[in-house]
Amino acid sequence: MQLITRRLILRDFVPEDWPAVLAYQRDPRYLRFYPWTDRTEAEAQEFVGRFLAWQQERPRRRFQLAITLPQDGAAGPLIGNCGLRRKPPSNYPAAGVTGDIAEGDLAADIGYELNPDYWGQGYATEAARAMVNFGFRELGLQRIDSWCIADNTASARVLERLGFRQEGRLRRNEYFKGRYWDTLLYGLLREEWET
Repeated sequence: MQLITRRLILRDFVPEDWPAVLAYQRDPRYLRFYPWTDRTEAEAQEFVGRFLAWQQERPRRRFQLAITLPQDGAAGPLIGNCGLRRKPPSNYPAAGVTGDIAEGDLAADIGYELNPDYWGQGYATEAARAMVNFGFRELGLQRIDSWCIADNTASARVLERLGFRQEGRLRRNEYFKGRYWDTLLYGLLREEWET
């Protein structure tokens, strides 16, 4: 799978992507809002391996794509990832099934991360916008949601630029690096995206 934006190519992961992922996941700026203090080769390989496994799902429910910079008309250096993960309907497994997708299987969550060397250039917003458009246009989603650590104001700004509305704040619900963190909950409905 591949999505092309004005400045990016989002493509399916390949096994050889793990060194680029490890390089940015070891960066202290990246690690600030994660429970890890470092990442190992094995962890980066497992991280990429999870996305490779998702590519084999039939029907495919999870789409985590590598964010790359175009180079000579093709995907170049990997600078992050962005993806949508379909959620089962709230009445699953009681929902009726049409083909391989349960009726009401129309919600997903979105997540993204970017090499800190490329922060502040609008790449996360551009990649996430492509995934949101894919979700509503191609997957027929009715809702996309997300969450972020409240202190991660850059991540919250990405969601807000895309039209997501803050729907809640969970106080002190994450604990890592010796402290409690609040998380912000966001949602975007199809009709909001269409306007």
